[in-house]
Amino acid sequence: MTLKAPSMQDAPAFYRNLEDALDSRRKDHALYSIHRDTWKDNASVDFCSNDLISLGNSGMLRKEYMEELARYPDHPLGAVGSRMLDGNYGYLEQVEQEIAEFHGSEHALILGSGFEANLAIYSAIPRPGDAIVYDELVHASIHDGMKKSLATTRVPFRHNDMDSFRLQLQAIKDSQPMIRQGQRCVLVSVESVYSMDGDVCPLKELLATGREVFPLGNIEFFIDESHATGVVGPQGAGLVNKLGLEKDFAIRLHPCGKALASVGAVLLCNATVRTAMFNFARSIIYTTAPPFTGVAAIRSAYNLMRTGRTKEVQDRVQHLVKLFCTTITSDPIWGKANEMGILRVPVSEGWKDKEFFTHLVPIWTKQQYNYYLAFHLSLNGFCAFPITYPVVPKGKARVRITIHAHNTEEQVKQIVAAICAWATEMVEIEAGKGGENALPKAAQQVYAWMAQEAIAELQVGEEKLKVEDDKLKVVDFEGKRNDSGTALNDLPELYMAQSTAA
Repeated sequence: MTLKAPSMQDAPAFYRNLEDALDSRRKDHALYSIHRDTWKDNASVDFCSNDLISLGNSGMLRKEYMEELARYPDHPLGAVGSRMLDGNYGYLEQVEQEIAEFHGSEHALILGSGFEANLAIYSAIPRPGDAIVYDELVHASIHDGMKKSLATTRVPFRHNDMDSFRLQLQAIKDSQPMIRQGQRCVLVSVESVYSMDGDVCPLKELLATGREVFPLGNIEFFIDESHATGVVGPQGAGLVNKLGLEKDFAIRLHPCGKALASVGAVLLCNATVRTAMFNFARSIIYTTAPPFTGVAAIRSAYNLMRTGRTKEVQDRVQHLVKLFCTTITSDPIWGKANEMGILRVPVSEGWKDKEFFTHLVPIWTKQQYNYYLAFHLSLNGFCAFPITYPVVPKGKARVRITIHAHNTEEQVKQIVAAICAWATEMVEIEAGKGGENALPKAAQQVYAWMAQEAIAELQVGEEKLKVEDDKLKVVDFEGKRNDSGTALNDLPELYMAQSTAA
């Protein structure tokens, strides 16, 4: 990839320095760029987007939204001020109260986005001397929020591991007298559904463990329901509502940009937390209040959920995920590929006994194989993203499949068939068919394109590929470069890019 800074010696230092910083990413093939996914032009099948219950795809939300706007033809479109000054308005407060009642919360607070909300929560709520204990896989926005926190201690525990959770709580209790005496608090941060693993937080066990270690009651729980909103629970109200734990969480966050196909996020809390947010969260104090247009979109989505109009699509997601698990585990190649580490679907393990499924189906495979699978799916007309370090730990490469209500049964069966065909090919390659450095057919097509476009060298996972004697050869397998890069950013017609967020 061509570096830009060396050719900018006569350019202003401001732009040259920026390009120099970007060049360090270019060297590692880790430069992110925006692109338009081909599934949006009907050129491929969507197994990647967050339109989980298809409110955006079906037109259901658009119809409700237009009707909502028509009910308020003269309402000003923008808030034109901070909520602390003249930006607050009756419609906003009315919608917040409706949402609070829907979720069984005392109050609701609408913010600009899930990311913005987590920044506000963790910068405003923890007090000096508090400790935050968080699942190691919480979202980047929570990490960024914690960096701005006043909490003295921030400690991760192993993902969904209650033994690790207990050890961290006990260590804090033993080492911090004010917390042990109940004068300062432990704040626990988790997600209901984890975006890269598709698994669910064991909330009841979490609550029981926390309260056992801290019987004085100075432990509180925060939860991000980003991937549960609209999909899990009664009327899509989330995992907390499904389990009847509404009173057990000090803060619940429901972002609205995924399944609800809207904008912004809703923070559920009591009056004390709400007042603290208005006084300590700078991103609320010093910004314009949510506009009527955005709040109307959120209300429209909640209207659909509250009136039961999303139940059918919610149930359909469950049906399609079950179909995926049934189909892939019954394929003849499943046992062999699973045994060899080529193909693993953790969410399918014990699927017959699960009460419910999430929409996220990560396909785990070997390092660099996730790119091969992504190439294969892309060339077969399916849009699904490869995930690698630093989004997931090294050695935990995968391709994330997201199943939506608008996917058909036939599409689910077809993507399973494509995955299993690729797995069959990889089993044969590992068995020695094709000779040394054999590559799957889809990867060969991609690399041939690279040669045609005169891309001389490219990092793919831990492999470095180079054009030699008019052929692409594997010339390095030492993983010297940061393997967060992806060859797929150089292939816009394959609409692939490194996934960087939930």
